[in-house]
Amino acid sequence: MTTTELWETYANDVKRLIMSKVKDAQITDDLVQEVFIKVHTKHSTIEDAQKVKSWLLSVSRNTVLDYFRKSTKEVPLADDAVIESDENYTHSEKDCLPGIIKNLPQKYRNPLLLSDIKGMKQAAIASQLKLPLATVKSQIQRGRKLIVQGYMDCCDYKLNDKGFLIGEIKDKKQCKVCN
Repeated sequence: MTTTELWETYANDVKRLIMSKVKDAQITDDLVQEVFIKVHTKHSTIEDAQKVKSWLLSVSRNTVLDYFRKSTKEVPLADDAVIESDENYTHSEKDCLPGIIKNLPQKYRNPLLLSDIKGMKQAAIASQLKLPLATVKSQIQRGRKLIVQGYMDCCDYKLNDKGFLIGEIKDKKQCKVCN
């Protein structure tokens, strides 16, 4: 298959995959172009035509991972948007998380977001932040503990004997972090 045929056949699949990861149309278009540049230079190495799609999607996933590794931008948190009063709206634990993360000290927030939100390996985070691996590991663990503490402070949750948070979610007006 030529690059043009690959483009016509698989461009929408590649674009969908990339968009599901980066959530930005302009970056998606740039990454799709980057994928097909790589495909153009290497597609002649594919011996089995039945494996073209899986190879193409692997190239796409790796290109997205490379983008996130090179990216120095922080993962954007949800804005402090006002929720319209809606009778069907139910305040949940997910509503508290952006506020809890936003209140984390930056030295814990950045490694935690790179690890748990972007899905980067801890060694890659250490390299990107120019910190020792042991430091990054402890910062991620401390960040996770601070999130647990945030739920305890915000929603008055408690830890049970097994270390799980228990309690009932409060109305948003009663949450200390959300409100």
